[in-house]
Amino acid sequence: MKRPTIADIARRAGVSKGAVSYALNGRPGVSEETRARIQAIAQEIGWRPNLAARLLSGAGAGAIGLVVCRPARFLGVEPFFMELISGIEGELAARSCALMLQVAAGHEDEIAVHRRWWGEGRVDGVILVDLHADDPRVPVMEKLGMPAVVIGHPSAAGSLPAVWSDEAAAMREVLEHLAALGHRRVGRVAGPAALAHTAIRDAAFQDSVAALGLDGAPVAHTDYTGEEGARATRRLLSSRARPTAIVYDNDITALAGLSVAQEMRLEVPAGLSIVAWDDSPLCQVVRPPLTALARDIPASGARAAELLLRMAAGEEVTGAEDPAARLRLRGSTAPAP
Repeated sequence: MKRPTIADIARRAGVSKGAVSYALNGRPGVSEETRARIQAIAQEIGWRPNLAARLLSGAGAGAIGLVVCRPARFLGVEPFFMELISGIEGELAARSCALMLQVAAGHEDEIAVHRRWWGEGRVDGVILVDLHADDPRVPVMEKLGMPAVVIGHPSAAGSLPAVWSDEAAAMREVLEHLAALGHRRVGRVAGPAALAHTAIRDAAFQDSVAALGLDGAPVAHTDYTGEEGARATRRLLSSRARPTAIVYDNDITALAGLSVAQEMRLEVPAGLSIVAWDDSPLCQVVRPPLTALARDIPASGARAAELLLRMAAGEEVTGAEDPAARLRLRGSTAPAP
């Protein structure tokens, strides 16, 4: 788990530590070919210039990192990340440890941030969120030897420890509830299709629809924003086989769907039942209040931070399964019209 050093570069390049120092500091004494080879190795293993002094002091960074590939404006209105960060911060504060938070445009940018943080000794490890199938961040973390904990299903986490809950069980509970109310046409407004947890929910949704003998189940994927949630809801409610219930993958899209239904003079829940994933205060203050899947998001953040700090301290850790989200019934679901 140690960070890369000049000695690591020298060993891989087959040169002395002095030659590495010359090459990385732009000093004469090595050929241009050797300099290029040393610089390429330094880049590959994540070395940065101020690393040596930090390692000589024997001190850790006293911080962990979290990079989020979402628009910065989205984070200000998305309760999930605020709750997650509150849980992480709660665990870190008790240990006098800081959280470094950054927004990135995509995985390549996020990986570059991780390499820089690790090479410069800015963090003792990172938490990865929003895992994709075959996520490119996972093998990079494994190769760097950088402590990392995933918030997501172990199937996409490689050898990294994961904090996760049973998404399929939660989806089955939702569909069973709606079927018991007599709903036959259930639509879904999902998150980004590339996300690993979206794929799990997609599969569980289709499996439950088939097992319960429900009619066709249209699914619209979005970016979790209210704008796309509203657009997807309009498409579903304007179709010939209009659903009598819609399941949303987060609270923001569910609130947008409620607004669209009201604009279309479709009463909730008499004409349309709505279920939101990840209960939040927003689900409780609207009228009608939204039936929602609830889980302890701050606890998941705290657990991920605790595992990461243990991992950074040299302990071998395994992942942790959180309780599955449970359905909280409120005024947005009713018997099918």
